[in-house]
Amino acid sequence: MVQVFIQPSYGTPEARRHWSQTLATPVSFGSTGFAELLDPVDLARLNAVHPSGRARFWGATARHDKRMDSLATGDVVLLTGQKHVLAIGEVGHGFRNPAFARSLWRPDPAKCLWSNVYSLRRHWFVRMPYEEIWALPGFTVGDNFMGLRFLSPDKATVVLAHTASIRDR
Repeated sequence: MVQVFIQPSYGTPEARRHWSQTLATPVSFGSTGFAELLDPVDLARLNAVHPSGRARFWGATARHDKRMDSLATGDVVLLTGQKHVLAIGEVGHGFRNPAFARSLWRPDPAKCLWSNVYSLRRHWFVRMPYEEIWALPGFTVGDNFMGLRFLSPDKATVVLAHTASIRDR
């Protein structure tokens, strides 16, 4: 079954900068500065999923390693910020590579805790208010979706059905 997870991605100035670097614009992952940081298996998988050599990326911190280990191609992420779902993405390839993450986002070295990275093989920019998600069965009004959250299978089914018209365009 496809997993669905919600991930904040636009709530802070730093996150918005990272959004502009790797979500708003695809990254040439095979270029100098990136390719040499990738394990050959991950580079081969990225090339298979993204034959153009370009992909959009996001990531998660090391405290989410166990959950991110379950990530699979085709899983769906709702990227949030400013009390909206701002994008819906379909995972291309997920992997653990702190050096690649640092290269993507060039954060303050004291703050870079990312170890998990995932590409999006498909994505849709949206502007869906949280109220639209709260209205779905099983969700709570006022939940601001703080932190990375994998949804239960029931909630995932509801979200996938709700977003199908957007994703199938």
